[in-house]
Order: sequence, then C-alpha cells, then structure tokens
Amino acid sequence: MSFRPFRRRATRGAEPAAPLSAVAQQANDNLPDPPDTLAAPANRVALLWSDPLGRAAIRAAQVLLVLALVGAAVLGLSQVSLAMLPLLIALILSSALWPLVRLARKAMSAMLAAWTVFLGSLAVIGGVVAGIVFAVRAEWPGLVDQAVEGFKQLQGMVKNLPLQISQQQIDDGVTAVTDFLTSSQFGAGALTGLSAAGSFFTGLVLLLVILFFFLKDGDRIWAFFLSWIPRRHEAKWRASGTRTVETLGGYIRGTAIIAFVDAAGIGIALWILQVPLALPLAVIVFITSFIPMVGATFAGILATLVALVANGPVVALIVLGVVILVNQLEGNFLQPVVMAQALNLHALVILLALTIGTVLAGLVGAVLSVPITAVAWAIVKIWTGRDTEAIEGPTRG
Repeated sequence: MSFRPFRRRATRGAEPAAPLSAVAQQANDNLPDPPDTLAAPANRVALLWSDPLGRAAIRAAQVLLVLALVGAAVLGLSQVSLAMLPLLIALILSSALWPLVRLARKAMSAMLAAWTVFLGSLAVIGGVVAGIVFAVRAEWPGLVDQAVEGFKQLQGMVKNLPLQISQQQIDDGVTAVTDFLTSSQFGAGALTGLSAAGSFFTGLVLLLVILFFFLKDGDRIWAFFLSWIPRRHEAKWRASGTRTVETLGGYIRGTAIIAFVDAAGIGIALWILQVPLALPLAVIVFITSFIPMVGATFAGILATLVALVANGPVVALIVLGVVILVNQLEGNFLQPVVMAQALNLHALVILLALTIGTVLAGLVGAVLSVPITAVAWAIVKIWTGRDTEAIEGPTRG
C-alpha cells in the first residue's frame, strides 16, 4: 500500500501560517526563554556560585584563606623571634632617627653620619640608665626601711578589718612565700630566667648591629628591594615604604614627646612631695608611656603605692590626683595634637590591637602592636586608592 496520495493530500490541505504583525512579533520576542532543563552540569555548578549566597561563600573562603596565611606567617615568625624582634625594633628606631641621619649627611659622609647618630643615641640612653642606677643606690637603704615600716602598718590595718585575719594566717602566708623562694621550682625558674637573660643580650647585640646598618644603608637597602618590583607596582611600593618610615618615625617621636611630658609632670610632683625614688619613678613613667592607654596608668599606680608606703595616705592621694590630671591632659590635648597625623586610628582599634599584641607576644607585643597596626592601615589606604597623595608625590626618604 502506497502512502504517497495521503502525503500529497496532506501537503495540499496545509495552509501557510499567517504572518505576524510587527507588534505581535515584538511581543513574541520579549517573552522569556523557557528554562533549560537539559543544562550541562558545569553550567549548573556555575549558577550556584553566581547567586548572592554563592558570592558570599566565595568571599568567606577568601577571608579564611587570608587568615590562615596570616596565622601561618605569625606562627613561623614566632619560631624565629630572636631574629625578627631585633629586626622589627631596629626598623622602628631607625625610622625615628632617620631625619637626624638625613640632616647629618648634609655636612658629612653617610658612614660618619650613621656613627654620629648611633653613638649619640647610645650615649643618651646610657646616661639615663646611669642616672637611674645612681638614684636607686642613693635612696635604696631609706626606701627599704620605709617599706618595712609600711608593711608593719599594713599588717596593723589588716588586723582592724571587719574580716578577722589572725596573726597565724599571716605567718603561714609569709612562710609559704619563703618556702617557694627556697624551693626547687623557684630555682628552675631562676635558671629559665638566666636563659631568657642570655637571649635578651643576644637580641640586644643583634638589634644594635641591625640598627647601625639601617642608619648607614637604609636608603640603599630599600632601593635594592625596589629594583626587583615590576614597573607597574613600583609607585605603590615606593609610597608604602615612605609612609612606613613616616608613620613609624612620627609615632615614636610623638610618643616620646607625650611620655616626656607625663614623666616630667609626675616626676616634679613626686620631687616636690619628697617621695623617694622620684627620678627612677619618672623614668618608669617615661618608658611605660610607650604602651598606649595602660602604660602611664600602671606607672602612676606604682608611684602612688610608693608614696603610700613612704609618705602616708595623704601624699598618696595627692600623687594619685596628679597622675589622673596628667592622664587627662595627655588624652584630651597631647594625643589629638601630637599623634593626629602619625597614628590616625580610632581608640577601639588601638585597644583591640593592644589586646591582640599582648596575647600573642606579651610585653613586646603590647609595645609594637599599635605602630604595626598604624603602618598596616597606611599601606592599606595606599593600595586601595585612599591615599593618592603618597602615590603621586611621595616624599624622599
């Protein structure tokens, strides 16, 4: 049986479709395409990462990767802290002393300028340390006698407290402390302290050597590093180096000015009130002021306790009032004026940086965390385009 007639009849009976109008054709073109149910698996995976949740997941993975790299870097550097800490401290000190080196180079060679600034800095530090030693030696016997008398007064005050503490309990506490000081655990701790002292002096020698070479060849070392940077990134790297030196130097010089004012104010008050060890306590205030927010407060509490033991509660209250007044002057006047350009960080950021640095590296972390955070923020502003002035016209350094 042939199907040709049926095919011919069907072909003859089919009428051509009427052409669509322009409006209907445009409406037909604007209709959404039907979903592609047969999309390739790779396309479906790509669609998963292109929606808002997918983009958030990608960003979270990037953040976790960066945090992992930073954690690995911190862990690795902590294993070589004997070399890294002197290097970092030398970088900070050389940034603070670099303007003096640059000024001295106008009248002498680079070698002689480096030696002049280096030895001058050591002479100043050595003079301060010698002054502290002589002051402590001169007033130490009287301070010991006053401390013993103050301890006896403290025992009398404890006996008069509402909480009854018997003399036997006090004697038991003193005996426990004495037993610990004569125990093997304390001896092991002393040996650990000797080892730490050896590491300290090794790091100190390394610090002095690195500091001298930074003062002598710091600009040449930085130029050698820049010679390996691709041309398209050289401007940002150069600006980052300039801002690092400016931020570290400005931070150290500004903190030194504030610390000097704090030490002078508290030291003069201690001298007028005839509190023992006024000069050493003033130097302690100066040194601890390099720990932001808590250093000067700690030194003020120490000075108040010494005044309480040596001069009584009235003088101690006066010293406490002076410490509070100096801290208010620092926080409301000196910090905004002196450190506005060098630091440029919110107080909450400083507190968080201080806490993290203390947890990671103890006292050294507390001292170095804030300047490192300030440098990191300055570099971030350069690489994100917020500090175009540094890229367009960085100062010579």
